[in-house]
Amino acid sequence: MRNRFYEVMWVIFSPIFRLFHPLDVQGLENLPTDRPVLICVNHSHALDPILLAAAMPKTTMTQIMAKKQLFKIPVIGWLITKLGAFPVDRGHSDINAVKKSIQCLKDGCHLVIFPEGTRVSKPGQVSVKGGVAMIAIRSGVELLPVFIGMDKKAFHKVPIIFGKPYSPQYTGRRGTAEEYQANADEIMQQVYALGGVK
Repeated sequence: MRNRFYEVMWVIFSPIFRLFHPLDVQGLENLPTDRPVLICVNHSHALDPILLAAAMPKTTMTQIMAKKQLFKIPVIGWLITKLGAFPVDRGHSDINAVKKSIQCLKDGCHLVIFPEGTRVSKPGQVSVKGGVAMIAIRSGVELLPVFIGMDKKAFHKVPIIFGKPYSPQYTGRRGTAEEYQANADEIMQQVYALGGVK
């Protein structure tokens, strides 16, 4: 189902953000148009979700998992909900967020997740969350690595590189916790490899 509000906001604000932060979008053809994927992105700046949205076509059906604290901010909480975001409690096992994620993918929407769970200036500062692979496996979708350049200086190009979809590797019907973690670590290695970051 298309989000008309999102499309209107995209038309208005995407050119503005791209003016101050020109984008060098690569590999967009790797973003499937015939099936949903779980889009895994590095996160170094508050602008990352906005720049990622600006890099994709406005009609791309996408939802994003965001920390629940954002939804408590007046106006901001309402706005991001209308744009297709839903909250996750990062400090706990948020079953509702997992269920919402799986339903989103089964409904045919792409889902954006930052597997590191927070903003990271240098890879390896935090552990990658294995839940991202669990959601992909239980939804039956592929993981798509996307790298967003970490230098956000005004009027300097920001590379946004879409990698190729990756099928998580697991045994049995649902996999194991160890396999979730191994797949999550692998997808983040692919993300950073796209940007040449070790």
